[in-house]
Amino acid sequence: MGLRMEKAIQQPGASKKRAAIKASIFVAFIIGAVALVRYTPIKDYLTPEAMGRFLDTAGIWASLVFMLVYAVGVSLFIPGTLLTGLGAAIFGPYRGFFYVWVGAMLGASSAFWIGRTLGRDFATSLIGDKLKKYDDAIERNGFATVLYLRLIYFPFTPMNFGMGLTKVRFWDYLFGTGIGIIVGTFVFTFFIGTLKEVWASGDWGQLVSGKVFFSVVLFIFSFFIPKIIKKIKKEK
Repeated sequence: MGLRMEKAIQQPGASKKRAAIKASIFVAFIIGAVALVRYTPIKDYLTPEAMGRFLDTAGIWASLVFMLVYAVGVSLFIPGTLLTGLGAAIFGPYRGFFYVWVGAMLGASSAFWIGRTLGRDFATSLIGDKLKKYDDAIERNGFATVLYLRLIYFPFTPMNFGMGLTKVRFWDYLFGTGIGIIVGTFVFTFFIGTLKEVWASGDWGQLVSGKVFFSVVLFIFSFFIPKIIKKIKKEK
């Protein structure tokens, strides 16, 4: 009996210690990721020209390599808008959209897994009674919550890691993300990709074409999407 009681007392302390160790690794990973991108030659590849040359070396695997680069980049806190712009500029509006979307989904999943594996236990130990009800709510309404936050353009990478710290189910997170980023991803890639095609062709008369006009309208409209979504939510 005494031994069992001693183990029961030790287990919470051991669990907290493990959680603190994993949280320390999580913080170290974030700091290391930011430093890696900022202070190493990686940042030199974050231009259409440099990335294009790098992908040329991959030959027929260029699209797959880009999607993996996008996924790793998101996990290293490289801004998603920058990576999306690179995809659109290199592959055009349509293929760029598909490759960016797949890369974003891979990156969102990996960042979520890192947050859940390294940070969830520590986050749980910090959650009090007031925060627990919100944590429970996001478990019950995970898909709707993730979808809403994606539609209002909540910062992509912080949300990926942050959701891993909550009780949201992975599949709710995955489907909410997959659907929620479609519109924004398409609008941005279509806009950048269309302008790149005009620039590459050298035919500046295409700037007044219907396709360019449509891309500009979509791009401007995208800035109003968060306000529209919030207004609809309030009305409900």
